[in-house]
Amino acid sequence: MATLKHIASKNSDYTAIEAYLVYQHDAFTGKQLLDEHGKPKLRDSYLLDTLECGDFSFATACLLANRKYGKNTQRDDIKSHQYIISFDPRDAADNGLTMEKAQTLGLKFCEENFPGHPAIVCTHPDGNNRSGNIHVHIVIGSIRIREVERKPYMQKPRDWREGMKHSSTAQTMRHLRVEVMELCESAGLYQIDLLNGSKERVSEAEYWARRRGQLKLDRENAVLTAAGQPPQQKKFETVKDTLRKQISSVLYRTTSFEDFSDKLMQQYGIAVKESRGQLSYLPTGRTKFIRAKHLGDKFDKAAVLATLQANAERKRTIQFKSDRIGKLVDIQAKLKQGKGIGYERWAKKYNLKAMAQTLILLQENGLLNEDALDQRIAELDTKFHESLTVVKDLEGRMKANKELRYHVAAYTSTKNIAQQLKAAKRPAAFEEQHRAELTAYRTAAAYLKANNITKLASPKKLEAEYAQLASEKAKFYEQYKEAKEELFKLKTAKQNVASFFREEEQTQQER
Repeated sequence: MATLKHIASKNSDYTAIEAYLVYQHDAFTGKQLLDEHGKPKLRDSYLLDTLECGDFSFATACLLANRKYGKNTQRDDIKSHQYIISFDPRDAADNGLTMEKAQTLGLKFCEENFPGHPAIVCTHPDGNNRSGNIHVHIVIGSIRIREVERKPYMQKPRDWREGMKHSSTAQTMRHLRVEVMELCESAGLYQIDLLNGSKERVSEAEYWARRRGQLKLDRENAVLTAAGQPPQQKKFETVKDTLRKQISSVLYRTTSFEDFSDKLMQQYGIAVKESRGQLSYLPTGRTKFIRAKHLGDKFDKAAVLATLQANAERKRTIQFKSDRIGKLVDIQAKLKQGKGIGYERWAKKYNLKAMAQTLILLQENGLLNEDALDQRIAELDTKFHESLTVVKDLEGRMKANKELRYHVAAYTSTKNIAQQLKAAKRPAAFEEQHRAELTAYRTAAAYLKANNITKLASPKKLEAEYAQLASEKAKFYEQYKEAKEELFKLKTAKQNVASFFREEEQTQQER
């Protein structure tokens, strides 16, 4: 599940961010790590590219932009923005995600969403928590150095005009989260709904407990390291951190609430109780329950039940995905094409294996009866086409929404110019001076008239509608993929059974 994080920096030293991306740093203090010669240590692995920097480095391009437009002269000015896309650790093994592929996705994301900004795109193979998640850092200078084509999500002139500063608003982040979701969907990677994702509830007291605990642990580890003993723990965890991790490890491996509560007690000694529709957890060594709302959104009753249901559905899907079934080879046809004895021996072994897999699949799903198999195929075929129809419909509505947002934004931003034209003393000169704005206004007005739109919708409302459509599309697209996968396997199984009996009949006739 890819996540998106934003960091705004007021540091005027633009070389600092590049140094952070290239050299190793202490995860807690942020200081550079030095080798035995006192020089900064390069990271073991990374990929780095720059965009919109011309022949200059990122730092030089940003400084030239500041000087050209006379901005970022104050200490509190935001000098750069950093967006971090962290991919799911499972993507490398399950979906073939490599650093090169992640870097390509990061460059595409940067080009589409931050055009005109000097940028660094850098991919690292792992995070500070050593979870194995490939992640991409996208760092942009806050000033746009050229005017870009206006896109539907761009609401204000600062979003496309030259010399304007990037602003990471709530609306911008919502748009970028949708883009990350669609990026992962198109690349076949794991993804969650970033618009309604679960969040941890970390109180101020817990935050400072983490800080104090980490400092104490670092000091203890330093003593152990000096004595030649390897530290057993490098990251401090509060009681709630440990509880979150233990609950999560059980939650994603169970399919019913009874199984969930039993495994929590058996494995970690954690008791679960429900009171007034809310869950509470009691870890070992405590006498007072901890409410789910103090741990995070994903630990409350509704989220837990939803996760358990999803696990049950995914388990059924995985059963189909775990056994790959190949089609039986028509050996006689291949021999007629000139295949030799060696191929015939291989094909017979292959067919036996494929037929065994076919029978196991049909037996596990109770589909050994031909009528039951045909009925299940018909159900999946209906689900497949219905899901595909919904996905296509949602894609069309998303496209129409984008087009409408673009014209509404263009009409709103240029309407004043069109009104000024009516009062201009020299209309021809005014027309020539504002040709681009007037063209955009007339195009937008023609679109609105052609679609009988007399009342303009709110940009925020349209953006929210688009995000909702994207979320629905992701859900139905998963249904479409699951139905397609299962339908393909069952059709292959049915074809294998028919081919097997047809071959047996031919063999008996020859005998």
